[in-house]
Amino acid sequence: MLVMGYMSGTSLDGVDVAVVETDGERIDAFGPSAMIAFSAAERAALEKATRDALTWDGLGEEPLSFGLAAEVIEAAHLRAGRHVIERLGRLPDLIGFHGQTLLHRPERKLSVQIGNPQVIADGLGVSVVAQMRQDDLLAGGQGAPLVPAYHAALAEKIGLGGPMAFLNLGGVANLTWIGVGGKLMACDTGPGNGLIDQIVQAHGAGRYDDGGRIAAAGTVDRAVLADLLSHPHFRGQGPKSLDRYDFPLEWAEACSLEDAAATLTAFTAEAVAVTARLLPQAPKVWVICGGGSHNPTLMKTLRERLGDCRTADEVGLRSDFVEAEAMAFLAARSLRGLPLTFPGTTGVSRPLTGGTIWRPETTCAELV
Repeated sequence: MLVMGYMSGTSLDGVDVAVVETDGERIDAFGPSAMIAFSAAERAALEKATRDALTWDGLGEEPLSFGLAAEVIEAAHLRAGRHVIERLGRLPDLIGFHGQTLLHRPERKLSVQIGNPQVIADGLGVSVVAQMRQDDLLAGGQGAPLVPAYHAALAEKIGLGGPMAFLNLGGVANLTWIGVGGKLMACDTGPGNGLIDQIVQAHGAGRYDDGGRIAAAGTVDRAVLADLLSHPHFRGQGPKSLDRYDFPLEWAEACSLEDAAATLTAFTAEAVAVTARLLPQAPKVWVICGGGSHNPTLMKTLRERLGDCRTADEVGLRSDFVEAEAMAFLAARSLRGLPLTFPGTTGVSRPLTGGTIWRPETTCAELV
């Protein structure tokens, strides 16, 4: 099938959309891709909903801002989808839709993604698979990370055998370890770009640390770094997931922007190194994808801590679209009833399929 996948991350930059030709087990070809940026007004609505979600924390009635933010997500996804469909020259056979995460509380079996899949299905005239985390959460899993099955398919496509690892540096960083024979282990390692972005934005210095230049001009505060690494997330083994807002930033008020960015960049890398020490075997190579792969300061720090780190672009993949591609791949798996999550990736008790399908001009019906 030709499947179109969407990802709108916590960076709130815009909507990533990508097409892959896949049967949910292998990747035959990559189709067109694009990133469609949010307008300033759209981003403001999403930021308001995100702040409200942290205060709400899943308790009581949902904030009214969620509805407006959902409309923003739906409109932006339709805009992005139409753009890529025009380039593709035909409708895709299926769409994988993630929505915009506002809150992730796996210990309470709660993960909130906004955006109505029926609006996407009706607007584009294509069936949509969404809500791919929920079955895993209800079965006792973390609901994240979702992408390891796709990482394994990518490793096979580019001929990288285990032990190796994929590291996605989005708002939160997550890794997939692929062992000899295809054994999978995955977890969120800690912050990715999210905290760095927050600090840069708070200082009015842009939306992110462009080229890692701000961090490169600063000095790591070792005491703060040690305190950040004492967070309970870094204790013990096993699948675990995070919300981008799980780490405090009050300490940064006493730092310069440069030192805060340097400390948070070191924190992202050190959190990965701490997690790497718990893997069954050290990866021979790390493939880095997501926005953080474009940050030379972060990449330099990761290479110092992990060894052979290559960006996804360097191995012939698309660093910026791996997660959108993964949503397409998972939609195909969901349609076929194949597992999306595994004991070694989310902590669920058995390999588990998931997702719900919305067909154009119909009500949703759960996949069987």
